[in-house]
Amino acid sequence: MTLKNKTYHIITIGCQMNKVDSERLAAFLEGQGFRFTKTAERAALVLINTCGIRQSAEDRIYGLVNQIKKKSPSTKVIITGCLSQRLDVQKRLRGWADLFLPINEIIKLPEILAGDEYQPYFSLDNVRLKQGEKYLAISPKHTSRFSAHVPIGNGCNNFCAYCVVPYARGREVYRPAGEIIKEVQDLIKKDYREIILLAQNVNSYQDKSYDFAKLLSRLTKLPGQFWLRFSSSHPKDLSPDLIKVFASSPKICAHLHLAVQSGNNQILKAMNRRYTVEQYSRLIKKIRLARPEAAITTDVIVGFPGETKAQFADTMTLFKKIKFDLAYIAKYSPRPGTAAYNLVDNVSLVEKKRREQALTKILRQTALANNKKYLGQMVEVLIEGQKNNGQYYGKTGSYKTVLIDGPAKKNLKIVGRFIKVKIRAVHDFGLDGSLEI
Repeated sequence: MTLKNKTYHIITIGCQMNKVDSERLAAFLEGQGFRFTKTAERAALVLINTCGIRQSAEDRIYGLVNQIKKKSPSTKVIITGCLSQRLDVQKRLRGWADLFLPINEIIKLPEILAGDEYQPYFSLDNVRLKQGEKYLAISPKHTSRFSAHVPIGNGCNNFCAYCVVPYARGREVYRPAGEIIKEVQDLIKKDYREIILLAQNVNSYQDKSYDFAKLLSRLTKLPGQFWLRFSSSHPKDLSPDLIKVFASSPKICAHLHLAVQSGNNQILKAMNRRYTVEQYSRLIKKIRLARPEAAITTDVIVGFPGETKAQFADTMTLFKKIKFDLAYIAKYSPRPGTAAYNLVDNVSLVEKKRREQALTKILRQTALANNKKYLGQMVEVLIEGQKNNGQYYGKTGSYKTVLIDGPAKKNLKIVGRFIKVKIRAVHDFGLDGSLEI
């Protein structure tokens, strides 16, 4: 693969894990002498880190590749990420994309650019399980100077009926605990204030004597002023030990994201989620007993194949009972290769939108009620930036977005710092506050 120069551009689509992968990819390329360019058309090499969770994300890829190649035919386009091994995607992009390279294999890029022919593995999983995810050890090029994601593993063994992740990213492979601890230590030394541990299912983490609860507990003992967050957690693996550790240290943010996906047991079984509504509800009760101030957020899918109006009503009932602080509500989208792809997608788009709106209405009510406890309180906020109108903004440990009025002058040098803020107004998905400095 011949390049006109050593310039690169990365387009990232999808989840936080894709963003983490792109940070490592950027660092790797710059270590090979590449220079970043802000526009794809001016780069000799464009890497598109793809997402296959929704059809809309997949469709975006086709338009991007077409646009890049029409404007700059000599630009080399590499497809990586979750769609890179999909044969139907490769067929559709044949003649447009120059290479399909799984993110796990990105360290082979120098040899490929030097002229070596890339031979994809028939079973990349076998290689990953034997040698680990070497690319995760690359020191990343962080996009933030105070908040960093630290991947602790990659892949998933759960095979939820609707989800492509086990096929796109393979089986679970976890990094050595020592490697993770060192990366976090280095971030603390660089004055990072927020560290987010990331995996498709953090609860399944295992490395010799370390499980996730022990790893999290070990990280809380590191000296320094910083927050720890983690995502994503699967209800079936949320252990009593993890709940205990979650409540044990103020360094661990009082926020837990726990996907429920449905409030009906028949739908949960069809989704292969391996827990019941009753079990999920008991988990939430235990979490709130252990840490009453914790905000609970979730994921839910509406319009899964076969979901009746009565079954959806069970999800509305659960939303009213749990009183979530935030929920990411997705309309079911069939994905090739998944078990649910063979089911009839028999809930219309109009009905899916109606169900999404019904849940959003309940969510707004419960989120507002939850936020009222902050009114008049002094809360610690990690300041993330400042708007043109002078307002600062940031997040609490409980993942509440705060808009902050303060002194009119700019350049207070508080971005990336923990600041006490007095909450003077609350909304369903945010808080308003004022600086007390």
